[in-house]
Amino acid sequence: MAETPADVRRDIELTRNRISDTLQELEQKMNVAQIIKDNPWPALALAVGAGVLLSGSKADVKAAAATVVATKGTGSRLSGVLDDLVSQVVAGFHGAIESRIEGLASDVKRAIGAPAGGSNGARTASAHSGASFASGTSSEAAGASIPRAD
Repeated sequence: MAETPADVRRDIELTRNRISDTLQELEQKMNVAQIIKDNPWPALALAVGAGVLLSGSKADVKAAAATVVATKGTGSRLSGVLDDLVSQVVAGFHGAIESRIEGLASDVKRAIGAPAGGSNGARTASAHSGASFASGTSSEAAGASIPRAD
């Protein structure tokens, strides 16, 4: 029996469909997130059991000891670099947050019709110069008379 090209194409298409269906079924069976959503209590029990088994093996103690041995002596070399890195990240983050807050304050002032410069600039300048708000000197410097609460 000789098969025509149309029969061969049809067989290939059927085989593709069967393979595609099989792969979709396997993906559904192996989708761990969906399994946990469908069966949360057995998943929780499995996680607790694994934790108990791992705690009994002292693997965490062994890993901590290996980490201490591997990093011995690197603290003094890395501490300066890490300190600089952290200070740069914090300074950049602070600058970004400060500019965002100032932008939002300007938007609010514009929305309510308040002047954009005004006493806030004097207060900001005195805050940056180290003046204390509790002493009352910043409000006096700004020319405002705010009654004290004491």
